Amino acid sequence: MPVSIILALLAALFASFTAILAKIGIEKVDSNLATALRTVVVVIIAFLMVVITGETESIFTISVKSFIFLILSGLTTGLSWICFFKAIQIGDVSKVVPIDKSSVVLTILLSFIILREPATFWVVSGGIIISIGTFVLIGRERKKKKKVFNTKSYIFLAILSAVFAAATNILAKIGIEDVDSNVATFIRTVVIILFAWGIVFFQGTYKDLKKVSKKSYLFLILSGGATGLSWLCYFGALAIGKVSVVNPIDKFSVVLTMILSFIILKEKPAMNTIAGAIMITIGTAMLII
Repeated sequence: MPVSIILALLAALFASFTAILAKIGIEKVDSNLATALRTVVVVIIAFLMVVITGETESIFTISVKSFIFLILSGLTTGLSWICFFKAIQIGDVSKVVPIDKSSVVLTILLSFIILREPATFWVVSGGIIISIGTFVLIGRERKKKKKVFNTKSYIFLAILSAVFAAATNILAKIGIEDVDSNVATFIRTVVIILFAWGIVFFQGTYKDLKKVSKKSYLFLILSGGATGLSWLCYFGALAIGKVSVVNPIDKFSVVLTMILSFIILKEKPAMNTIAGAIMITIGTAMLII
């Protein structure tokens, strides 16, 4: 099995724990403050990997082009995180994650258009099925609520998260050329931590740090650790593999995340949620063929 696929599978494994741990830790905590706290852990893990691999000096030899695209990738990731963690705070993880992970469809389209990656039958078919599965997930909610796309709706936020995540993958792929994947991850995370804490200080929510419980701190730290490990594996895979292959494998985390949400968070599996998730899984499997 290619190393890129093994790394992508590991990324999916760690990513599946991220949302569950964050959902527990984000209770009664401002979502932007929670994002900023998690990012501290991620940047520490990223920096340690740069030191361990002996790539600290290469940080200062990166080309201007790569640096710009990595910064842009970090900003879109920050926006994606803000939308995602607000969405899981007000909605069920089992419903938010599949919508967020549908970013794979947008990523595939952008990889065809911008990166000129080949559009095979399986990739196109898988993308279509994932799109249908996402609409199945959203469709039932429309019937229950007329204002689904209210800016405070978790569905609207999850869709925004997916859009920013897709942009992240393309920008990162361009920026990561000729750059060590661990160094690239560290640079992106530095951008995200500045972005996240900038929002926290602008909103004044940093004053709530003393109100955060020990339980919330623990689970947010664990969630940040899972994210850091997932990123290291994902961008390692992205550096040596194709976006249209690595990204779909990483998105298999949606299945495990949903299972964990039913078992650990005791969320009730609605029929449309299960049906949509199954279609997304089938579509993802087709992308790997």
